[in-house]
Amino acid sequence: MGNCLYPVNPSVLMDENTSQIVFEGYNWSEFYDENESLSYDDNLEAAAPCHSCNLLDDSSLPFFIVASVLGILANGAVLFALIRPLFHWQLCPGRPFLVQLAVSSALFSILVPILAPGINSAHSTTMCQLGYGVWYGLAFAQALLIGCRACLGPKLGAHRVSGITLGLTVGLWLVAALLVLPITLPSDTSHRFCSSRGLGTWQSIHIAACFAIFIVLPLGLFGAMGLKKALGRGPGPGVDILWVWFMFWWPHAVFLGLDFLVRSRVFVLPTCLAQKVLDLLLNLAEALAILHCVATPLLLALFCHKATRTSLPSEPLPARCSSHLDTLGGKS
Repeated sequence: MGNCLYPVNPSVLMDENTSQIVFEGYNWSEFYDENESLSYDDNLEAAAPCHSCNLLDDSSLPFFIVASVLGILANGAVLFALIRPLFHWQLCPGRPFLVQLAVSSALFSILVPILAPGINSAHSTTMCQLGYGVWYGLAFAQALLIGCRACLGPKLGAHRVSGITLGLTVGLWLVAALLVLPITLPSDTSHRFCSSRGLGTWQSIHIAACFAIFIVLPLGLFGAMGLKKALGRGPGPGVDILWVWFMFWWPHAVFLGLDFLVRSRVFVLPTCLAQKVLDLLLNLAEALAILHCVATPLLLALFCHKATRTSLPSEPLPARCSSHLDTLGGKS
């Protein structure tokens, strides 16, 4: 992903007497003669701006396509197993929430190539806004589904929430839709591809929403679980393997917020190398967030396998029936 081997070449304008170097709005006029000790290359290196390596550029299109295809196939298989259901997955507690997780992850997989940098000709402002709105909306919905399912805890296993499942579902998706409104407004097609990085009030609200959903939500649930156990008031929010999902998004929220602080000059990086490292980490965090659509079905499969294995009786059904008949025959 990305081509980091070739630096960006500045524009060099020369006439007979002057060598004028122009860098993105900055002009340096230097006059040279044969006796000057400072070479042209030294001036060029000193005046060059800080160019970062962009991992998610046009050459990263295969990564987006492979992640999309793998996500669609894996989510489709898990969704089929949950709805059919196979492998006794109908015994999974909170199966409606698990189905919604698989559906939202599959939709995210379908959306991944639309926002890929390599498909520049298909981009428009409207498509970019819609794409990023659905992108983050699906991520917010998955985080809220995992959090809601953790809060319901034992009630899901006892099948006591079937009456309010529809209300919870509508409420969660409505909250996710409201949270993505800030990102749909500033998204544009600058630099020839969709970008969610920018400045302004809407962007700051979006950063705050990402921080709250991807970082504060899991930390708050962990804190509530520990507090309830410490006070002896019963079990708190349930933590299971589905919580690994947050590890794919919290780096994105952290570095997106740090990038916003740097762009708004609240925090100034001391060197050009620090800016390059931040840009690299931001690209890696975005790639990790994209890969959640491949990891989510795997997490769902592991969770359902573990849940059904503990829910099923240890003795096979024919053996239990035979033992029961022998008991009845002995009594008679």
